Amino acid sequence: MRFLFKTNYDQDIRLAKHGGHVFWYGLLCLFLLAAPWVIDEYWLAQLTFVLIYGIVGLGLMLLAGFTGLFSLGHAAFLGVGAYTQAALVNAGVPFPIALACAGLLAAAVGVVVGLPALRVKGIYLGMATLAFGFIVEEGIARWESVTGGNKGLMVNPPQLFDWALDSTNEFYFLCLVVCVLSTLAIVNLMRSSTGRAFVAIRDSEISAQSMGIHLARYKTLSFALSAALAGLGGALYAHKIQFLSPEQFSIIQSIDLLLMVVIGGLGSIHGAFLGAIFLIVMPQLIALGKDILPEAIGQSAGLQGAVYGAVLIAFVLFEPMGLYGRWLKVRAYFQLFPFYRQGMFKRQKSFQKSERLR
Repeated sequence: MRFLFKTNYDQDIRLAKHGGHVFWYGLLCLFLLAAPWVIDEYWLAQLTFVLIYGIVGLGLMLLAGFTGLFSLGHAAFLGVGAYTQAALVNAGVPFPIALACAGLLAAAVGVVVGLPALRVKGIYLGMATLAFGFIVEEGIARWESVTGGNKGLMVNPPQLFDWALDSTNEFYFLCLVVCVLSTLAIVNLMRSSTGRAFVAIRDSEISAQSMGIHLARYKTLSFALSAALAGLGGALYAHKIQFLSPEQFSIIQSIDLLLMVVIGGLGSIHGAFLGAIFLIVMPQLIALGKDILPEAIGQSAGLQGAVYGAVLIAFVLFEPMGLYGRWLKVRAYFQLFPFYRQGMFKRQKSFQKSERLR
């Protein structure tokens, strides 16, 4: 019994469940570390955007995928983090302090949004967060003394201990470090009692409350942590594009972020990064397809929105668990081959499913 208890305890505290995880994640880490020397500068810049959106996706996944609270104004937290970082760095504040302030201020704003949202849910919560997004966008445009208004705001390159991280490779490694730390933090959070409380709230608020979970406390905490990660991603986003304007944080950006986690796979950490890859790669594929399609379609202004809508409808109808859900089925097929039979894995009726049921 003692040996069994020790084995189960070791499995609970290990991040990698088996040797296969160690091998594949180690291979991924080696690729990410060698990326500046094996891919060209353009694709390295796209990979940097994947890391930045992955950080933001982790926050939105925590809110929507694990707690079941949807936000249609998440670009506002991204904007708060970006403009806070830009204002502080331009004023001479060291980069680490500015980055921490960007995350903390975004978290504080998340608490302000989360408190009124405690009494609403579903579509009404979406409307409340949507209204908040409009308020922040308008506030950025009007507060010209700090944000530059519609004229925009230039952002100085990050500087770490008198070391200017102004090259593509240096900034990539900075984003990689922040992304890895954020991922490890979310992984450990979801293994804790707080993470289990988030999942319980998502599955059934009444059941969670009957088990002694304080709904208001954990919902507010989920909003704060989600906003903090969005603020960190916004701070890195500001340095990457080096110029900020209000239209970069509009409702379209919020919809793109929500689309990212839905297509990536709600309720999975992998889904945040798969969705980030989709969000970066899909415009490239659409641009390539414009040369193949007829001119009337290829040059249409709404082509990208139409493609995104069609892809989202296809995933909701045929693969509600997103790209990560499809990967789980492909992996199960090869694990069970040649004993796999058609219809063994029926399509889930809901796109939300507890981790403990997988």
